Amino acid sequence: MTFVENPDLASRRFGGSVVWANDELFAERENLIRASEPVFQMYTFGHKGQVYDGWETRRRRADGVDQAIVRLGMPGVIKGVVIDTAFFTGNYPPFASVEACGVEGYPSPDELTGWTTVVPRSPLAGDTKNLFEVTDTHRYTHVRLTIYPDGGVARLRVHGSPVADPNFLNFDHMDLAALANGAEIADCSNKFYSSPSNLIAPGPAAVMGEGWETARRRDDGNDWVSLRLAAKGIIRLVELDTTHFKGNSPGWASVSCADASGEWIELLSRERLQPDTRHLFRVADEHEATQARLDVYPDGGMARLRLWGSLTEEGRGLFVSRWQDRLP
Repeated sequence: MTFVENPDLASRRFGGSVVWANDELFAERENLIRASEPVFQMYTFGHKGQVYDGWETRRRRADGVDQAIVRLGMPGVIKGVVIDTAFFTGNYPPFASVEACGVEGYPSPDELTGWTTVVPRSPLAGDTKNLFEVTDTHRYTHVRLTIYPDGGVARLRVHGSPVADPNFLNFDHMDLAALANGAEIADCSNKFYSSPSNLIAPGPAAVMGEGWETARRRDDGNDWVSLRLAAKGIIRLVELDTTHFKGNSPGWASVSCADASGEWIELLSRERLQPDTRHLFRVADEHEATQARLDVYPDGGMARLRLWGSLTEEGRGLFVSRWQDRLP
């Protein structure tokens, strides 16, 4: 698994925000964290020049650098950063660096402290997705992009693993499959149209493209996705949401779970699904689980998978220690 397969912690779709930039004369800082890929229309001029889908500063005439600060939508461990200079050819910054900090609460930009360099000053190529792997294992809430000396960046992607703050969770009733709570996709049979990580993303899917959709099967098999739960827990309610999938939702689905021993137990037998519908199914028996698997028959798209339940005592301890051990 490469780091770009991890969710983008900075994405606007997950609640990220560009809280400050020292300059944005040519193009707004908010473009940095748009979930969509950058686009370009030739010869589209506004009052300040060609319109770019990115963040662009003015030409610097004095020593210094330009900076932008992003509050992560999902605080977590950063696995890698993508500095995308798409369509910036003669106006991209030749170098950039990225710092991160972990500050709880709701600080203003000037209250952020404890910056740690996660990407040292590095050369950039124009019109390119510049990839930088990060090895730091601490949990961060904000990142600061510095460009040397000025120029344009289309997107800043901060890929990583979310680490939730246990102080704001009810361990007796929580979504054990939520990306924001620390669950993650382990494997899947097919991700032709979209990432299976969309299944467990925060909030409802706004469009079909924000769910998980497979290619059309031409055999007798079925598609599936497996995941590691946020921590060991007991699943009591299964939510299967096919919202926006009208002619391409699965016909049926089943859900199973497993503990650390790897023994799989069926939680939800093969159930018929309706298109564009949020389905809720109670789980009759209680089983301690660390993993879950969704099977769809034979193929199709699912907007969201929610597995509501409670953490075991062991799960609670590991959940809290995972957060404590990663604080800066």
